[in-house]
Amino acid sequence: MKGNTKDLVHYRLLRAKETLEDAKLLAEKQRWNSCINRQYYAAYYAVTALLMNEGFHSSTHNGVKIKFSELFIKTGKFPAETGKIFSQLFTWRQKGDYDDLFDFTQETVMPYFDPVENLIALVEEAVV
Repeated sequence: MKGNTKDLVHYRLLRAKETLEDAKLLAEKQRWNSCINRQYYAAYYAVTALLMNEGFHSSTHNGVKIKFSELFIKTGKFPAETGKIFSQLFTWRQKGDYDDLFDFTQETVMPYFDPVENLIALVEEAVV
């Protein structure tokens, strides 16, 4: 997709919101591993929008996590809890996608919905 930075930031925020909606649909079907994956990607799209808005890009998920922490968590621009949530989702997504004989539960997955929604809202406020 071609576009200027503002267009790309807007697109990523839309993807974040849509992906969080997908996670909610998966939760209704009790598809917990897929749900945590979608929660992570909702947060990931929001964080990449934030980084794009600041002129930064990373080609890896770990690079996004590190840059987010460096530029927004350690500087106090975003609450430390937001960085912890993003980091935990990163770990959970990898575990759910790549570990055999592992399944998430409702009790693990459901508490992440509000923090991901809050992260998206914080990013929206920051990039306006």
